[in-house]
Amino acid sequence: MACDARNKLVCVLLVLFAVALLGSALPVDAQDASREPAYRAFPVLGSRLVVWAVAQLHLNFAAFILGCPIFAVIIEIIGWRTRDQRYDWLAHEFVKLTFAAFSTTALLGALLLFLFVGYYPRFWMYMTSIFFPTYWVYALLFFGETFIVYLWYYGWEWLSGSRKWIHVSLGVLANLVGTAILFVANSWVTFMISPGGIDESGRLTSLWAAIYNFTWMPLNVHRLIANIVFGGTIAAAYAAFRFLSAETQEERARYDWMGYVGNFVAISAFIVLPFAGYWLGREIYAFNQTMGITMMGGFMSWLWIVQAILIGILFLGSNYYLWLGMERIPGSERYRKFVPPMLFILTIGFLIWATPRTMVVTFDEARAMGGTHHPVLGFFGVMSAKNTVVNLMILTTFLSYILYRRANRISTKPWVKAGMGVQWAAFAVTAVIVVFFGVYGYFVDSLTRIGFSVWQVLAVLACIVIVMAIDIPMFRGARSTGAIRWGTIAARSQYVLILLAVTFTWLMGLMGFARSGIRQHWHVYGVLRDTSAEAVTPALGYAANVITVVTIIFFALVTFIFWLGGLGERGRTQGHAPAPMIAGGSDSSEGADVTAPSEASPRIDCAGKAGARKS
Repeated sequence: MACDARNKLVCVLLVLFAVALLGSALPVDAQDASREPAYRAFPVLGSRLVVWAVAQLHLNFAAFILGCPIFAVIIEIIGWRTRDQRYDWLAHEFVKLTFAAFSTTALLGALLLFLFVGYYPRFWMYMTSIFFPTYWVYALLFFGETFIVYLWYYGWEWLSGSRKWIHVSLGVLANLVGTAILFVANSWVTFMISPGGIDESGRLTSLWAAIYNFTWMPLNVHRLIANIVFGGTIAAAYAAFRFLSAETQEERARYDWMGYVGNFVAISAFIVLPFAGYWLGREIYAFNQTMGITMMGGFMSWLWIVQAILIGILFLGSNYYLWLGMERIPGSERYRKFVPPMLFILTIGFLIWATPRTMVVTFDEARAMGGTHHPVLGFFGVMSAKNTVVNLMILTTFLSYILYRRANRISTKPWVKAGMGVQWAAFAVTAVIVVFFGVYGYFVDSLTRIGFSVWQVLAVLACIVIVMAIDIPMFRGARSTGAIRWGTIAARSQYVLILLAVTFTWLMGLMGFARSGIRQHWHVYGVLRDTSAEAVTPALGYAANVITVVTIIFFALVTFIFWLGGLGERGRTQGHAPAPMIAGGSDSSEGADVTAPSEASPRIDCAGKAGARKS
């Protein structure tokens, strides 16, 4: 009792300290409050920096809790339909991570609201005059999401068995409500970039036009896909941490599988993410060409070189993890010959993508070259080359996954040679189409060249659809060459998963800076001008430092939250269900082959003992 009292006293003191700290930052003079200044200065750090940091932290947590449940409910549905408890355990683990971060997301959102109201009152008053009806919708959706997620998590055992369909429905409903919350919040963000539904004086004429502005739907799609990638990388990083700290082979096998699934989800969504980003960029250009030129060719042009390096790390890291994973799969030796050429394509693509159009050179160097454009490397600095190599890198990553997927399986279908022939032909034809339009783009005007990129995207997407449509039935019921040895993957693979999570988090911060920075000295572009003392777009170096600090704080908070969540497991041998153990065999059942290359993934039976399902 004394211990509980001391804990409560500490909590009260911490809350009082936080309130006092916030109170010291807010104005205390009632006369000052009545004047309603347009801006207020946050002590020492400045208002913009504090709002920037809190907003980015809130966005990171929100992306995780909105992205992770999407694939969690898909995995739960797989477990429900196949009656396989290992998928149910995995879905529960993902939801547990979401639940642990839920309250932190809400607290950061509330803090961000206080900062807007307190330090940017004029901006907040204007946004309220436009979007006040949506505030009620947002609040109702948030309360609904909270209630559903809590019931989804705490009702896992209660809504099992014959009532499992109710529990799955809660998961689906939680994702629908979460997506609606995302769409509402995105309307506020995109209105600041591409305002609509207002007259020349900035007064509201149509709420729906203000919501459905130029960039609303592209950002909805882009953020939805990015949230899935982000949720997958964070979940995989959590599994990697648990793998590295595991004390038993069973635990390593369990979290090796969890890390694989999280990375699989991230790669699957990451492959199509550049297409959504390209759509968003096109809509920004369509709304205002000056803004588009500022984004790609102005003072932010070097930002995209940094972005290319980060995305190159994501591509190389994702493929490297798959290649390391093949070492624990018997029979994968026959595919290792493809690794060197795939690495070559990824490396060349990375180098071309990171090549700037204008070099940083001295006056003498520029005079020797005849300008700031290098006579050879300058050709690789334009979008024709970059669009071409990024599509080839996506194709290569997809090929890595296909080889990993079939690593320990041999198809027994009589049409296997014809099927593989069509698959390889699809890869070859797509590569030719991508390269053709990339080279032809050097000989046409810019408008035609932009149109070529659409055909490149469609060719890659068509290839993915065709190959998967053949591969799934071709390897259904395939003969296994041996069980996957979960938990035996090299430890460096887990550091790759952590690297991917950190890199994508940093990339999210960088792209958020790019999206906000193109507004320059406007709160709402062309409508509400930023007249504060901080109304200047920061330099890329300064922004990079801020993003780095925010990323470090985010992962420190994530680590602390997950550590707190893990305290409840100490002293207990099992959580909501017996944890999966190594199967030691494979399964050729048709319904379960969704997230793993074969059914040699960890498995539990009703008694919680290790067991292998027989083919």
